[in-house]
Amino acid sequence: MILVVGLIIGLVLGLTGAGGSVFAVPLLILLAKLPVNEAIGLALGAVSISALYGSISNWRAHNILWSPALVLGGTGTLFAPLGKLLGNELPAMVLLAGFNFLAIFIALGMWRNSVLRPEHARVVRSGILLEASNSEAICRLSSNGQFEWKFPCVSRLAFFGMVIGLTAGLFGVGGGFMIVPLLIFLTQISMQQAVATSLVIITGTSAAGFFGYISTTTDFHWQSLAMIAAGGLLGMSVGHLISNKVAGPALQRFFAASLLGVVLLTLITQLKSTL
Repeated sequence: MILVVGLIIGLVLGLTGAGGSVFAVPLLILLAKLPVNEAIGLALGAVSISALYGSISNWRAHNILWSPALVLGGTGTLFAPLGKLLGNELPAMVLLAGFNFLAIFIALGMWRNSVLRPEHARVVRSGILLEASNSEAICRLSSNGQFEWKFPCVSRLAFFGMVIGLTAGLFGVGGGFMIVPLLIFLTQISMQQAVATSLVIITGTSAAGFFGYISTTTDFHWQSLAMIAAGGLLGMSVGHLISNKVAGPALQRFFAASLLGVVLLTLITQLKSTL
């Protein structure tokens, strides 16, 4: 079952551009019967490996904008372990309730994006580079395409990197649902560059949160991580092969509805077990 969970993570991450990692925690709770904290720790490790695989592919295609990735990813990496430590101190039901609220927000955002911006739903992490420009962006690129290091831009990137890191560590999500729209709002980069850059950030923040988790536990199941990571890499590979043929608004809505269903089922199951 853990291998299947990894496959779903990689496939959704590869096909939709965001939201794949948020499937991991409820599926690990439902299918693998893991406690919330253990599911979050395992999800962080699996997401970081899948995101690293996608980042290597995007690096070869020259789709990554490294400067904002370093600022967002650097601050996110610093704060992700803090988020995981905070999560360790929270009651399981409080943590689960917070995760469910976040997952519902992500699902509704995916659905809304597929309706209002259907062209974005066709851009996936393994797709073709698209041209785009935002003349009102706070973070600007110079005439030769280089990132301009100015305080208004860097300070905002650092602040949101902190929020992303805390969220990643606390709930075990990669943060692509926040990173992609944030990069598009703050910068002049294309949608494809945003999703490619987000994978680098997800790699760092998820890995930092994962190491924060294993530093506080003595019985981590490395075999489970290997199995879920193998499934994730396979899912990403399949997504890479079929993304440009099947990606679109209908697929985004399908995954949004599936996420809502999984989250609600997880919440109901957990509530029944406590009664």
